[in-house]
This record gives sequence, C-alpha cells and structure tokens, in this order.
Amino acid sequence: MNQIHLQQVLPHEIEKRSFEIITEELAARGETQEILPENELVVKRVIHTTADFEYVKNLCISPGAVAKGIAAIKNGACIVTDTQMARSGINKKKLAEFGGEAFCFMSDEDIAKKAKEEGTTRATASMEKAASLNRPLIFAIGNAPTALVKLYEMIEEGKIKPELIIGVPVGFVNVVEAKELILQTEIPYIVARGRKGGSNVAAAICNALLYQA
Repeated sequence: MNQIHLQQVLPHEIEKRSFEIITEELAARGETQEILPENELVVKRVIHTTADFEYVKNLCISPGAVAKGIAAIKNGACIVTDTQMARSGINKKKLAEFGGEAFCFMSDEDIAKKAKEEGTTRATASMEKAASLNRPLIFAIGNAPTALVKLYEMIEEGKIKPELIIGVPVGFVNVVEAKELILQTEIPYIVARGRKGGSNVAAAICNALLYQA
C-alpha cells in the first residue's frame, strides 16, 4: 500500500494554507493575470468553496461591481437570497456590524400562497416581496433562475434598482439564459456564466465582500 503523507496544518491555519495553494496553482496555470486585482478575493473564495478553477473564466464581474458591493454593505445594505442554504452560509454577524440583514422569503407562508394563486414560483414571489423592503439590497441568487428573470423584469419596469446582483444559480433549465439577462442590465453584477453555481457559491461571494468591508 502506498503511504499517504498528510500535511500537518493546525485548524486555524487551514483556510490560510488553502488560499496559498490556490494562489500557487493560479500562477502555475498562468491565470493570475486574468483576474483583476479588485476581483481577486472574490474569485479565490469561490475557488476555495468549490475547488473549481474554471471560475476564473466563468465569473463575469461588471466594472467596479466588487467595490460597489462593499460600499453598499458599509452603507447598511441587506442581502436577499433564494435559499435558506445561502442565507445560512452568509456571515450574518459581520453583516449586522454594518446594519444589514440577510433575508430568504422562500419558506414564508404568504410566499407559498402567492405563488400558488398566481401560478408562479416561490422564487418569483420572493423577489416581489423583497422589492417592497424599501432598503438598499444585494441579491444573491444561487438556485432559482426564475428569481433572476423576475429581477430583470422589475429592473426593466423601474420597480427596483439593486445595489448588486450575484447571479450564480446552478442547473440545466433556463439557468444560462437567466444569467445572460442580468448581463444586459446596467446594475452591478457578479454572474457565473454557464451551468455552474449554487447556494454555496452565492454565500461565498457575499462573504468575500463582507470580509473586505
């Protein structure tokens, strides 16, 4: 049997060492120069969460989006997610330090009722409810493409103007198309083009912004 040599790393050093490995591998791949300095920590945290280096190319970040997201958090913006999993992954204690909250309305009774009555999805109804909060908002969508479609429609209708949209739903049906809609808006965005993404990616991007704030 081959011997397996494990690195001796203390628990509090694991994340630090992980980011060092990511930096080393990006350099070895010749991809370091593909990441703008202001986007570096967002891209690296997504890679850290997924162990997937394809996000170097998949993540589309509009000019200044990271800085705008950080500024919004500092100004007390709230984060609206489309899954409880994404919400649970966000560092809510850090967000609260700036006066913000993390919301997910998907399990609310009024959302289930509204979705059933209107023949739509809970994600769509959730976006409509979020628009009524009357607070600066960052949307972190990691699961439901219908949430992105509804956001696009409300933006086009002038009903909402988010501070930032994190559009990273994962899947095969309408996922690619919904992300492309967000790329057409003038709202700052961080979008994972293609099929990849997920609630963990949405939370990772939120935390990357929070830790820089």
